[in-house]
Amino acid sequence: MRFNFKPLAAATLMMAAAGSAHATTEITWWYSNTGALSDRIQNMVADFNKSQSDYKVKAIYKGGYDESMSAAIAAYRAGNAPNILQVFEVGTATMMHAKGAIVSVTKLMKDAGEKFDPKAYVPAVASYYTTNKGEMLSLPFNSSTTVFFYNKDLFAKAGLDPEKPPVTWKDVEADAKKLKAAGVECPFTTSWQSWVQLESFSAWHNVAFASKDNGMGGLDARLEFNSPLHVRHIQNLANWAKQGLFVYSGRKTEGDSKFYTGKCAMLTSSSATYGNVVKNAQFKFGVSPLPYYADVKGAPQNTVIGGASLWVMSGKKPDEYKGVAKFFAYLSKPEVQAAWHQGTGYLPATIAAYELTKESGFYKTHPGTDVAVKQMIVKTTDKSRGIRLGNFVQIRGIIDEELEGVWAGKKTPKQALDSAVERGNKLLVRFQKANQ
Repeated sequence: MRFNFKPLAAATLMMAAAGSAHATTEITWWYSNTGALSDRIQNMVADFNKSQSDYKVKAIYKGGYDESMSAAIAAYRAGNAPNILQVFEVGTATMMHAKGAIVSVTKLMKDAGEKFDPKAYVPAVASYYTTNKGEMLSLPFNSSTTVFFYNKDLFAKAGLDPEKPPVTWKDVEADAKKLKAAGVECPFTTSWQSWVQLESFSAWHNVAFASKDNGMGGLDARLEFNSPLHVRHIQNLANWAKQGLFVYSGRKTEGDSKFYTGKCAMLTSSSATYGNVVKNAQFKFGVSPLPYYADVKGAPQNTVIGGASLWVMSGKKPDEYKGVAKFFAYLSKPEVQAAWHQGTGYLPATIAAYELTKESGFYKTHPGTDVAVKQMIVKTTDKSRGIRLGNFVQIRGIIDEELEGVWAGKKTPKQALDSAVERGNKLLVRFQKANQ
């Protein structure tokens, strides 16, 4: 699917003068987080608004990521797009190729005279939203990555050391067998199977998910996640499913609740799941790095990001851009990023926020919360920088469908991955033709 942003004349927001000699410029931000995350966003906005009187940010919930992005496209065409749009990571390629619709963060901050150093951001996060020429396109905000959760109480019940999580996939299998023997019906499950078991799995093992540096090197990228290593991994999961060691829970976050309700003993999911586990789990749990195959050279490397970033829409007044830049500078403050990271389980966007959190003793009092950061604060490679592909949402849907065929015993792992690559490549060709 192609999102076609058409050039428009500048669209402006009303300025709340209200008879005052000092006019306040209003900045609109559309976001997609709900519940406690939405509350935190509103509090952050309120704090920024109280800190100065020149600008007023208005944060508006616009539905899920898909809905918000579609609404922004329609609003842009109508001339009333928001100043800031939160876009999930799989929408990055679409936003990059929305010619004339966005203003890069690098240009925004430079034009506004705000201090901005891309090197201050966590490398594996910043690089995903940065072009090959070094221009950062959007501001990392609620970034997460993939980690491993395990139930310490069930480990102890199975005779396993609750302070010794599995390190390799071979360890996962061995622990799952002991958990199964101890009466645990669901030894291991996963959420976001495509993101965790193929996308992040690829980066963690420093193997390509797609050609052209996983799509970052050009629109002519093609999928490559049907390699012998990928087939081997999915074959292992399929074998474990037959033995009752791995239980498929669903395409998105269904595995999370199976873990924090105590049904499943081990889970691979987003680091941002931490908050829900803390809130709901009635047992001791641990967080550790993703397992890996010890015989794969270069593993473990780094995991890839999930979550979303903030994009700046074009066609606004200079004062509004200055306000957006001020707000972005506020969001990037170490103390603001540290509080966001500690309260949500999302990654700190900057190295300074990570260091501040570490110095505060938070990681010592909340063991495991630094795992996601440690997986990301490493120098990335051309295979681990991230995955930036057109029509990625639809490609993930294809992958989910094919993997479900494996779990149901209808397809072999090789058949499923070959089919997913073939079908997904057709979407990439379509996106390439539409955006050349």
